[in-house]
Amino acid sequence: MPVQFEKRKFMDSFLRGDIWTKLSFVIFGMGYFVRGQYIKGILLQLIQILFFVFTFGFSLNYIAKLSTLGTVQREEVFDPKTLTKVVNDYDNSLLILLCGIIGILFIAAYIILAISNVKANYFLQQLKESNKHINSFREDVRELFNHKFHKTLLTLPGLGIILVNVIPIIFLICIAFTNYDGEHQPPTYLFTWVGLSNFKTLFTTTSTVSFGYVFVRVLIWTLVWALFSTATTFFGGIVLAKFINDRRTKFPKFWRTCFVITIAIPQFVTLLLVGKMFGDYGIVNGICNRLGITEFLQNIGLVGKGLSYIPFLSKPGWAFVSVILINIWVGVPFQMIQATGILMNIPGDQLESARIDGASERQIFWKITMPYIFFITGPSLISSFIANINNFNVIYLLTSDYVTTNMNYANSNAKEVDLLITWLFTLTNDYSNYKMASVIGICVFIICAGITLFTFSKMVAGAKEEAYQ
Repeated sequence: MPVQFEKRKFMDSFLRGDIWTKLSFVIFGMGYFVRGQYIKGILLQLIQILFFVFTFGFSLNYIAKLSTLGTVQREEVFDPKTLTKVVNDYDNSLLILLCGIIGILFIAAYIILAISNVKANYFLQQLKESNKHINSFREDVRELFNHKFHKTLLTLPGLGIILVNVIPIIFLICIAFTNYDGEHQPPTYLFTWVGLSNFKTLFTTTSTVSFGYVFVRVLIWTLVWALFSTATTFFGGIVLAKFINDRRTKFPKFWRTCFVITIAIPQFVTLLLVGKMFGDYGIVNGICNRLGITEFLQNIGLVGKGLSYIPFLSKPGWAFVSVILINIWVGVPFQMIQATGILMNIPGDQLESARIDGASERQIFWKITMPYIFFITGPSLISSFIANINNFNVIYLLTSDYVTTNMNYANSNAKEVDLLITWLFTLTNDYSNYKMASVIGICVFIICAGITLFTFSKMVAGAKEEAYQ
C-alpha cells in the first residue's frame, strides 16, 4: 500500500526519533534489529565494522601524516651482525597523500551513510507507530529492480566515476600544492606542501624561470589550434557531405566509401606516416626539391637560405600551418559521416517550401541547412572544441622530432608547437616535474570547464525544437 510519510531532514529525524533511531547514528544496525529488519541491520552493521577496520587499521595512520606528508626519509644502514644493508621504517609521501585522500573520502561517505541511516530509521519508526506495513528485505530488494531501478543502475557507474575520476582529480589538485618533482621522488625522497608557490612560478618570468613567458604563448597557440582545427573539420565535413549527397554528384556511394575507409585506419598510424612524409628529409620535401618549390620559397623569403628543405614540421610558423592542414585531412571524414546523417534528416517540407517560395540553393543552405546543423550539433561542436584543446595525438605524433631553439621554451621543457596537454605530458614523462604538470592540468580543467559552460549556455539556450518538428 502507498506510504504516507516522507523522510525528514537529519536534525528533525534525530530530535524527533526514539532512542533506537538516535542509536542508529552510532550503531547502524540497531534501529533495524528492533523493527524486525534483521538482514538489513546485519548488512549495515557489517559495513560499519569494515569501515572501522579500514580506518583505524589502515587509513588513519596516513591521514595523521597528511599535514607533513612524512618526516622519516628512506635510509640504508649497514647491519654488522648480518653484514647486510637494512632499510629503515621510512615514510612514502606518495602513499601518504593517496591513502590519506582515500581515507578522508571513506570518512565522508561514512558520515553521509550515518545521516541517511538516521533518516531511514525515523521513517521506519513512523511506519511502525502508525501500524503501517514495513517492507521485508525481499520486498526492498524487489523495489531495487522496480521503483528504484534507476538508483540500482546508477550505483556502479557512480562508484566508477569516484574511483576513476574523482580520486585522481583530487590527487592531481593536491600535487599542485607540493614540491613533487624529480628531486623529491618517493620512495627515496620525501616531498612536502609548498602552498601556492607552484602557481606563482607558472606566471613568473625571470632570467632563470620562464614558465610565465611560455605559458601565455602555449595557451594562445592551444586556443588558436582548437578554434581552427574545430572550424575547418566542421565546415569541411559539412561541405564534403553536401557535395556527396547532392543529386548531381555521380557515384555518391563510391565517394562516401572512400572517405569511410580512411577512418578504418588507426589515427596514430596515419599521423606517424604523414609525419615522416612531411619530415625535413621526407618524400614531400624530396618532391618539392625536384620541382623547384623549395628554391622558389627561398627566393621569396619563406624558407631560410641555409636550408635545403621546407621545414613543414620543424619551424614554428610552418609547423602551425602544417598541423592544422594535416588535421583537416584526418578529421574531415569523421565530420562528413555525422553531417551526412543530419542532412538526410532535415525536414523535407521546409526545403520544399523554400524552393516553392523561390529560394536559391545558396539561400536554402545558409537559412535552413546550416541553422539546422548548428541546432543538432551544438553540444557536439562544443565537445569537439574541448577535445581539440586536449588533442594529444595529432600534435605529439606529428612534432615528436621538433627541437626548439628558443631558450625560454627549453628552460621550461616546452616547444613552440606544444599544446598545454603535450607540455604537461613532457613535464611528467620526460622530466618528472609533477608539481608544475599538476598546476597546468588544473589550468586546463578551468579553461575547458569555463568554455564549456559559457558556450553551452549560449548555443543551447532558447533552442528551437518547435521549428524542426
